[in-house]
Amino acid sequence: MKDLLGMMSKVKEMQARMEQMQAELDAIEVEGASGGGMVMVRMSAKGALKGITIDPSLLKAEEAEILEDLIVAAHGDARVKGERLIQERTQALTAGLPIPPGLKLF
Repeated sequence: MKDLLGMMSKVKEMQARMEQMQAELDAIEVEGASGGGMVMVRMSAKGALKGITIDPSLLKAEEAEILEDLIVAAHGDARVKGERLIQERTQALTAGLPIPPGLKLF
């Protein structure tokens, strides 16, 4: 019974830390780039798009398709960085807890 109470206490503590981490991840911004930095995308670590910066040289009608591809690539770069940050924070938060391998918390 003592082990169960101790485990419940750890679960509540982890839950509070997870909520705090969620708030932090909303505030942290990651940046993705493509085209050698000609297109930059800023987003929260949780994936909310915050802004896009486009080099003026790409704002030509004949460059529209290239620009579209670069925006998609920059967004993908930022998304990967955000996912990596979430994974690192989650691993640090759950270190030492008996969580089954492969269990995704996010």
